[in-house]
Amino acid sequence: MTPPESPPLPPPDGSAGLSAEGVSKRFGAVQALTDVTLSFPPGQVTALMGENGAGKSTLLRILTGDHRPSGGRVLLDGRPLELNSPQDARRAGIRIIPQEPEIIPHVPVAENVYAGALPRTRLRRLDRAGLHRRIVADLRRLGFDKVLDPALLGSELTAAQRQLVEIMRALTGSVPPRAIAFDEPTSSLSEHEVEALFALIGRLRDEGIAVIYVSHRMKEIFRLADRIAVLRDGRVAGMVQAAATGEGELVRLMVGRDLSSMFVRQQVATDRVVLEVEDLSTDDVHGIDLRVRAGEVVALAGLIGAGRSELALALAGDAPIRSGTVTLNGEVLRLRNPGDAIAAGIGLAPEERKAQALFLHRTIRDNTSLVSLGRLSRWRFVRRRQEKDLAQEYADRLRVRAPSVEAEVRTLSGGNQQKVVLARWLARRPDLLILDEPTRGVDIGAKAEIYQIIADLAHAGTAVLVISSELPEVLGLADRVVVMQNGRTTGELTREQATEEAVLALAMADDLATTAPAQTGETQ
Repeated sequence: MTPPESPPLPPPDGSAGLSAEGVSKRFGAVQALTDVTLSFPPGQVTALMGENGAGKSTLLRILTGDHRPSGGRVLLDGRPLELNSPQDARRAGIRIIPQEPEIIPHVPVAENVYAGALPRTRLRRLDRAGLHRRIVADLRRLGFDKVLDPALLGSELTAAQRQLVEIMRALTGSVPPRAIAFDEPTSSLSEHEVEALFALIGRLRDEGIAVIYVSHRMKEIFRLADRIAVLRDGRVAGMVQAAATGEGELVRLMVGRDLSSMFVRQQVATDRVVLEVEDLSTDDVHGIDLRVRAGEVVALAGLIGAGRSELALALAGDAPIRSGTVTLNGEVLRLRNPGDAIAAGIGLAPEERKAQALFLHRTIRDNTSLVSLGRLSRWRFVRRRQEKDLAQEYADRLRVRAPSVEAEVRTLSGGNQQKVVLARWLARRPDLLILDEPTRGVDIGAKAEIYQIIADLAHAGTAVLVISSELPEVLGLADRVVVMQNGRTTGELTREQATEEAVLALAMADDLATTAPAQTGETQ
């Protein structure tokens, strides 16, 4: 959907809409925000960008009453607001759609949406008929009626549906919304749900609501935003009109340097085949042939549902293999569980790092040493000094930003959490490392650091298999690109052959039999 034509930008004087004026925030010795002045005019989408740690979340929490500023003030239509709590912000018409929704697990969608404002009968009992009429009408009005069943319990909702419940909460309160902030709203949505969200944001803008949109995804920013505000190190680095700027300028504003060369690396692939997959089939993928050599980065590309993550889980011993063979360094493997894969020399950094890879309430040390405890133990006791030294070595090498390796992983930014996952596998030194969406939810500066880690791994002789939905990332990282669709490979492209058009043609190919041989970059 193409957003409607934007109205001209008003002067950023805070006279209309929501604004921050000279806002600063200090947490102990840490200065999170310094003299931030920004406006969010009605009827416009203002994108808020910056690296993790730049101050975006702190600013949103101040605007929505979750934090009080150490200095400065928040205004609505030029009038100062006293925001002592999120309830104060809601009463003023300011809403936020958080990145991680808060859902009540044992009640249905309707009660989750209207929690705290449920319709009652004269006897003060829940008016279930009125509740049903209300939720059906609101689902239809917002365009969510085909993707969200009002009878589902909170515990039964997918990640995407949980996000939609939060959006409905923001739009169905007793006070009409004046400003709505979306914090990484598409991180768990399918393409269909993303389109519905973008259409909704377009309607909100047309209705004169100020929209704040936080995302690391450049394509989304340029598709939706009228204006782009960039924070760096807690300060305003710039405010630009989306139509008059490009990705390069935004990157420079965010990180203070040009990252145009961040994918440059030497090709170090050897002739030694580390991974060879022949005619592999599971419940989700069929007839997969794949090779990855020592020092080679191979990317798996494809649309959502193509089977890339399912193939990764099979190679990591986490999904049953029905037929075919997996050979590592010339030895045929029997992968019954993840322990078999780890013992053989295969590591997997999965797509959902918080749910599938990290123990969020454990320390960096605990998370880093998890798959290396065998060599850190003596008589079944872990040698804590060696464990701490190992964690510190890789935290330093990967530049994990944390007070110490005893910090809990939940306190880290997304980029630093991903580095902890990578540190775990670098400490284990696998022969094959599978990285599933390694930079999802990671800011541009941390992305550049992760790309360098991948290049260093390849240079050291590790075979790397990368799964990514970002085509520039696929093209920049890969020595070869293998494209999947509907659980099958549709073709393979060398680095020289790989273009966005060629990858997309294979990803959307209708005739697998005729497409695959035509684009093969290597004989299987």
